[in-house]
Formats: sequence, C-alpha cells, structure tokens
Amino acid sequence: MGKFTGHEHDPRFHYGPSAMRNKFLGTGEPGYHPLRKLRTVLSGLRYAVFYDWAVAYKLVLSVAVMIVAFALRAWVDLMLIIVVTAMVLVAEIFNSAIEALCDFVETRHNEKIKVIKDIAAAAVGISILAWLVVLGVETARFIAAVRG
Repeated sequence: MGKFTGHEHDPRFHYGPSAMRNKFLGTGEPGYHPLRKLRTVLSGLRYAVFYDWAVAYKLVLSVAVMIVAFALRAWVDLMLIIVVTAMVLVAEIFNSAIEALCDFVETRHNEKIKVIKDIAAAAVGISILAWLVVLGVETARFIAAVRG
C-alpha cells in the first residue's frame, strides 16, 4: 500500500463494514452520521499532522502568526492567515492522498503516474507561494507594529 503500510490493523484507520457509506460505490453503512463524519475528518487531520511533516510545520508556523494577529486584534489579518493556511493544508493533504493512491495503484515507475504526482505537487507549490507571501507580509507588519 505504498508509504502508508503498517496501519491496516490499527483501529484508528479502520475502513471495514462500519465505515461511512460511499455514495458512489454503495459501500459502507447506510444513513447520514454527522458525528462519524466529524470523527473521520479529525482522524484524517490527525494522521496528516502526525505523519506528514509538510502539513505539520505549516500548521505550527501559521498558528504562531495567528496568535500574534489575535493579540494585536488584527482581525482581517487573522482571517487572511486562516484562509491561506487552510488553502495550503488542503493542497498538502490532497497531494498526500493522490501520491498514496498512485503508489497503491502502481508500485513501479510509471511516467503517467509521475505526471499526475507532478501536477498535484504544482498545486501545492502555488498554494505555498501564496501562503509564504501572506505570512511574510503579515509578519513584517506585526514586527513594524510592535516596534513602532
């Protein structure tokens, strides 16, 4: 299963018969379960933060700048930081999921898989650029506000 092997028997990552229903495949348990959906979201986020360094460090840096924005009561700046942080984390998580799926489907080198991974990485690169610009500008503004 690519780089995600070793969790097949971990109950935190169970996708058996009690998993949420997949509306496209018709698998899983029928019915809408909002708490189960929330639990799945939190499980995926926890997995991404603990096992994907690219997600973890971006989250830590963003939270540090958000704390400063909150302390300075810079609400619009705080919202902008939250939006670009969410964007970069979503891109990183999608990229990780795409890479894992590609590695699961094709274990050998495949040029088509390489193109798919490169496109997903490009999306991450674009979001990182926007994230770095916003965090850089906001950090410079906060430093100027504290000094001035």
